[in-house]
Amino acid sequence: MQQEKNTSEIHIQDQKIIENKELSIWEALLPVIALVGMLAYNVFVFGDDALSGSNQFILLLGGAVAAFVGFRNKVSFDSMMEEVAENIKSTSGAILILLMVGALAGTWLISGVIPAMIYYGLQVLNPTIFLAACLIICAVISIATGSSWTTSATVGIALIGIGDALGISMGMTAGAVLSGAYFGDKMSPMSDTTNLAPAMAGTDLFTHIKYMTYTTVPTFAISLLFFIVLGFTQDISGEVDSKALLIDIEKAFHISPWLFLVPIIVITLIVKKTSPLIALLAGTLLAAVFALIFQPEVVAQIAEVKELNFSSAYKGVMKAITVETSVATENKALADLFTAGGMSKMMGTIWLILCAMVFGGIMDAIGALARISSFMLSLFDSVFGLFASTVFTCIGLNFTASDQYLAIVVPGKMYAKAYKDKGLAPENLSRTLEDSGTVTSVLIPWNTCGAYHSGVLGVSVFDFGLYAIFNWLSPFMTLIFAAFKIKIKLLVEK
Repeated sequence: MQQEKNTSEIHIQDQKIIENKELSIWEALLPVIALVGMLAYNVFVFGDDALSGSNQFILLLGGAVAAFVGFRNKVSFDSMMEEVAENIKSTSGAILILLMVGALAGTWLISGVIPAMIYYGLQVLNPTIFLAACLIICAVISIATGSSWTTSATVGIALIGIGDALGISMGMTAGAVLSGAYFGDKMSPMSDTTNLAPAMAGTDLFTHIKYMTYTTVPTFAISLLFFIVLGFTQDISGEVDSKALLIDIEKAFHISPWLFLVPIIVITLIVKKTSPLIALLAGTLLAAVFALIFQPEVVAQIAEVKELNFSSAYKGVMKAITVETSVATENKALADLFTAGGMSKMMGTIWLILCAMVFGGIMDAIGALARISSFMLSLFDSVFGLFASTVFTCIGLNFTASDQYLAIVVPGKMYAKAYKDKGLAPENLSRTLEDSGTVTSVLIPWNTCGAYHSGVLGVSVFDFGLYAIFNWLSPFMTLIFAAFKIKIKLLVEK
């Protein structure tokens, strides 16, 4: 890519950090300040509907402000557009996964997989233990798969349905799901971020994981205690009649334990390191077959026919995969649970990601991301200041670059020498990158992770953000350890 003479590129695992020495810190921060101001006003005007389109346009306006700054600093329009293209290209896998998750949700509904999970879940779980159980279940699945995205798209969807049927806030359930999912994503050796962080910091994978336990286990324990206490505060006196729900689920679907074969196979494929796209496609197609075997009446209803033939079966399955479908029920509490949006439901989330990548790409192209990082690095001289600078940089990059990988790569590269100069072992940096870069990505609505999980679970970031306690507590925990010099490993100790 052609760059002006005042910029340079540092290539790191297919990511670029573009530095622009002529860019001042105030110029680098101007697009961020403008974006925050516009988003704040937009949310004030539109409320929860802000993610329906207006926030997407605000991100483009933020990109326009960044482009104006770039023009003033002799960064060409072509350079900015090439970086935007690279950013969008980097999200192609995420976009395809989102589409497949939409397809999977549709076939898992009409096949009875999700209704079966809700049916058996209602019999096993109650409001008092439900949130704590969500945390533990999702932590186990995420450690096994190495993916918070897969956890959210499989058991996460079912747990949201069970919680809703039990009368528990969807925001609380989503917070518990994501707290558990990101614990596993952060600690699993199969997780991409868990491998990326030590690679950027200069340590090995298992040293990194071992060192993360010092901050991660206490954070998880506090999160578990929080959800246990929260469970006891739930008012179960007005609990919905589970027996009536079970009867109505059986009226609409043929419920069988055999339906659990579908999620078990999908999770097994992921654990065996099959590509998530292949695993989700397999889960979608297998559920479609199960729909024809176990729920022919439901497929006929979706196809709007009385009896199935090849064409009507094809029509019913394809509608479930691609567009919003609903299974008829007289129980109002089940109406939303018996509705799936298909691939079309994911288009708003994809739209948001694309607009976020425009803003992040231009910010990267003009050198603003590197300038903000280097400014943060220069602010502090103490060991605690270095940790604090790393934390704020990671969170800031999740906010501005809209991508958790950049929130690990950029600080990882730029802070590695500073940690070494302070006599700190590289696992201090790798742990801090995960404690602040990996887990906070889901708390930002236009970040790829925040947009993904919000779209998959059907709960806005504003609703689950407060309850995703593991995610927002993690950076505080790493700062507490740094402030009191707990488990801060020095190079001389090696």
